[in-house]
Amino acid sequence: MTRLSTRIQTLTAGGNGWAVYYRAREMKAAGVPVLDLTIGEHDRRTDPAILEVMDASARGGNTGYAHLTGSPALRDTIAARVAARTGVPTTRDNVAVVPGGQFALFAALMAGIDPGDDVLFPDPYYTSYPGTVRSAGGRPVPVPARPEDGFQPRAADLLVACTGAARALLINSPNNPTGAVYSDAVLEGIARVARDRDLWVVSDEVYDTQCWTGPHRSLRSVPGMAERVLVAGSMSKSHAMTGSRIGWLIGPEAVIAGVSALANTTTYGPPGYIQDATLHALTLGEGFEAGVAAPFRRRRDLCLARIAGQQAVGVIPSGGAMYLMLDVRATGLSGVNFALQLLETKHVAVMPGESFGAAAAGHVRLALTLPDDDLLAALDTLLTFAQELSR
Repeated sequence: MTRLSTRIQTLTAGGNGWAVYYRAREMKAAGVPVLDLTIGEHDRRTDPAILEVMDASARGGNTGYAHLTGSPALRDTIAARVAARTGVPTTRDNVAVVPGGQFALFAALMAGIDPGDDVLFPDPYYTSYPGTVRSAGGRPVPVPARPEDGFQPRAADLLVACTGAARALLINSPNNPTGAVYSDAVLEGIARVARDRDLWVVSDEVYDTQCWTGPHRSLRSVPGMAERVLVAGSMSKSHAMTGSRIGWLIGPEAVIAGVSALANTTTYGPPGYIQDATLHALTLGEGFEAGVAAPFRRRRDLCLARIAGQQAVGVIPSGGAMYLMLDVRATGLSGVNFALQLLETKHVAVMPGESFGAAAAGHVRLALTLPDDDLLAALDTLLTFAQELSR
């Protein structure tokens, strides 16, 4: 066979750390009852009212080629939503509708970096980040954030990692996997680094409706940052539309024009009937979005109360997103070995912290995506297992 490109062969260099996830799937397929807390997938489906609009649009004939970067009406609606929530003037010319938040990240990097440029991002990080950077031709540079800081990145560490090749910084708040919501001081420190080193900042804000300790703040709203921040947003988490693959990129007009050209040579835009359903979903308002987020807030609080009653496992403060990061270093095991043993012996599946970078070694991530009783049963099993190991 003709040789594969180096780009494709190195996308997941170093692996992606998802062995526990795949093993859990094998066990479930074999009939083993696994309580699965590995991935951030809602335990509710897309609201029927949204699906009805999608169906009516498709049956009504909106199945042809669609607007490359979104219909004017949808872009106007997204722009108004962003402007209202951030206080930053935003028009349709600042919005590109794309096939999901993941493509928004790729498009932002394609617009902002050249081959060989460094892209910094705090570690722990979402597992796709290194591969997304490589796919755009960049070099991924993880910058450790510390558990003792609640995994809030330090501006000083980012500055040290900023060599002459640095061109962009990728951040994620609320954060997957840690649940950290970056403080105002952290956001302002990131802004100083970006201005001092003339960096683009790609801000992954797909969890902006899942903030538990205060309102979400976008880095784009920091004074002087709107012209260098590219915001990735999505309907996946806010509206339980993960399979619809619809999101957006917010940025300066020149960036959005470039993303339109990229769409012309890659995706050719999201399907029109999904755009129509998205437009309807966004008109449902903040109350609807709060209802989608509510189970994860409740489960976070239930789990934190349960964890507070024991000593074997620590917990990283979680200000948002649908996850908890637990510190299992007292057991003497790595996060990988803890998760594998928990799965094989107790049939509870969690993600090892090492799946998300070296800084999360000795931790495991829980996705709060099972019904309350099942979630608490899985957590109790994990805590008992950790206590046994700690002895």
